[in-house]
Amino acid sequence: MDTADSELIEQTIRIEARPETVFSFFTDPQKMVMWKGVLASLDPQPGGLYQVEISPNDIVRGEFLELAPYSRIVFTWGWEGKNSPLPPGSSRVEVNLVEDQGATLLTLRHLGLPAAVKAGHVEGWEHFLPRLAAAAEGRDLGPDPWSM
Repeated sequence: MDTADSELIEQTIRIEARPETVFSFFTDPQKMVMWKGVLASLDPQPGGLYQVEISPNDIVRGEFLELAPYSRIVFTWGWEGKNSPLPPGSSRVEVNLVEDQGATLLTLRHLGLPAAVKAGHVEGWEHFLPRLAAAAEGRDLGPDPWSM
């Protein structure tokens, strides 16, 4: 992952659910698709597959690098496709979960993004993190309009 000309996204959100609950929405394929994507293949162990089909033409793929139960998840990230400006595994996502009075403060850092794709990823995380919060809090979101 080239970091010389890379960009960083950092977003924090409070989720009214315990870290154990929020953690499972990154490791359980059925829970993943409640907030992001239509199909997920997840092998939550270091070196394991992280793949989420956001829509039929948009598939993100990487691998899990670190899992500290209920506090930290790190995985690589990129998009499948011959001409992807961000190929699979070429950036890194770090998710930190901190318990806060029965809720969770989630901080997501997406590192190693080329400047050309940063804005699209900011928009993506701004779309998906509130969906994660709603799903982890037990609210039914219905289908994601981005998956259509």
